Amino acid sequence: MSYSAILLLALGLAMDATAVAAARGLSVPAIRARHVLLVAGFFGGAQALMPVIGWLLGARIGPRVQAWDHWIAFVLLAFLGGKMLWEARGDDSGEGETTVDPFAWSSMFVLAIATSIDALAVGITLPMLNAPFAISVVTIGVVTALLSAAGLFAGRRFGAMLGKRLDIAGGVVLIGLGFKILLEHLLMS
Repeated sequence: MSYSAILLLALGLAMDATAVAAARGLSVPAIRARHVLLVAGFFGGAQALMPVIGWLLGARIGPRVQAWDHWIAFVLLAFLGGKMLWEARGDDSGEGETTVDPFAWSSMFVLAIATSIDALAVGITLPMLNAPFAISVVTIGVVTALLSAAGLFAGRRFGAMLGKRLDIAGGVVLIGLGFKILLEHLLMS
């Protein structure tokens, strides 16, 4: 797996967290350094941790399914991308309305786990694609941290109009990457 493919994968995975960070930005009158650190740390950290867990699972089952790995990667990435597109068409009303601290550790933990479940599934496919472990995990975590921090500021500045567009972009990137992987393996056979 090339670094450009890893970077595209990281961008696609980061969109959920970026959209949620934008919603967090809507909920405060001013963004403080604490907010940026919490968003980047929780979302980037969870996005880096989940592929590690998925990678460990994939490394154990990968050799058994190597003949089908490109189909598995395609189905998982297409499913995740389709799920993001489906969710992007839903109603966003009420996301920014809360009386609880939107940056409470418990809230951030739940949001970080919820937005990184896709990364767990992607982590399962990485060993099957011979993706470099450390580079993949670090890229996914750093890209998510940076985009989530940017999403926080964008949410504060531009409002809710970005949320669905980020999910749509992420879904399209994941589906496109799935097709790319499938075509590369089918054409090489």
